[in-house]
This record gives sequence, C-alpha cells and structure tokens, in this order.
Amino acid sequence: MTRIVILGGTGYAGTAIATEAASRGHEVTVFSRSAPEEPVAGVTSITGSARDHSDLERAVTGADVVVVSLAPSGDLDGEFVRVNADIANLAQEHGARLGVVGGAGTLLLSAEGPKAHESPYFPAEFRPYSEASDAVLQALRSSDPELDWFVLSPPRGFGRFAPADTTGHYRVGGDVVMSSGETPAAISVADFAVAFVDEIELPTHQRERFTVAH
Repeated sequence: MTRIVILGGTGYAGTAIATEAASRGHEVTVFSRSAPEEPVAGVTSITGSARDHSDLERAVTGADVVVVSLAPSGDLDGEFVRVNADIANLAQEHGARLGVVGGAGTLLLSAEGPKAHESPYFPAEFRPYSEASDAVLQALRSSDPELDWFVLSPPRGFGRFAPADTTGHYRVGGDVVMSSGETPAAISVADFAVAFVDEIELPTHQRERFTVAH
C-alpha cells in the first residue's frame, strides 16, 4: 500500500486518479480548497490553499507519492510556477516521489518541434496556461537529480469537452503528440488515471515526461 496525496484531488483528473488509486487499495488523501461535493469512497479529504507553504507541508508530510493535479488558472493564475516549485521542494525534502498531471499543449508536434502551444492553430486564450505548464516541466528537468519525478501529459483529445470511451487499455508515447490515424489521439479520464496509477505502482519513467492515449 502506497500513501498518495493528490493536490487538486477534487478536479477532473485528480478525482479520477484518487478513485483508481483507492480501488487498488492505496491510502489516498486529496487536498483542495474546499471539501469535495461527492467524496470518493475510501479517500480522505483535507482542505487548504496550494499558495500557502504551511498548508502544502501539512498535506505532503508522510506521503510516499505527491500527485499534482492543479490548474494554472483561477487563484493560481500567475502563481502556478512558484507553487509547483514549492511542491517539488517539499516532495524532495520529505523523500516523496512527485507525479504531475501535465498539459497537452506542451507536447511536441514532431521530434524536432515546435510545441503544440507554439502552433498558430493553438487557441490563444489557453496559450499562457500551457506556457506555465511547460515552465514547470522545464524546471523539473533541471531540478536536483535527487528529486524523483514524472509528468504525464494527456493527448489533445482529453477533458470534459472531449469525452472518450473507457477501454481499459492505453498506448504510451514520449514527448511527441500521438495520433489515431488522421485524427488526434484521445483518452478517457478513467484510462488516463489507470496509466497514472500504473506509473506509481511500477515506476518506468523516472525524471521523465510521457504521454498516453487510446
């Protein structure tokens, strides 16, 4: 049994990861600004602000794995990179592995680039948020080698706006966007959570970013 703390654990991806991890018998705690409206069975909930260092330290203390499923918008707009740096430092200090839900826009369109959010077709209103996610990824890549981390970026077809069927299976990719024939790849939030918890249980991407899709 692994002690897993999910920061932002009541959001779209965070709730799915909490549900999957709890179903496998792990000790799961979700941390969010307010208590979940629909608590997940077997999951403990604590409240606090990700912008507050003492709240974060209280949340990560005792964790084997710290999962970050925070959005770079809302009250973290302009604070996202700083907050993630604080979380990474705390994870290292407490000897916890760090797992981050990354952004699809940070994936490369080809092995040579550019990043998806650098394309003129990427929605301009979302570009600052993707750039913030990319800054977090680059900071992790240049972090202390003692910090054990992974980032899992979803494919472009992911989210409430693009629901996908749950299949129980997924393909694994690296830094380049995945496709399904002529269309961008997709994955359901439940299968994304399966991939995330699989990585927690059987680490294969140490200090790496990867992606998954159907």
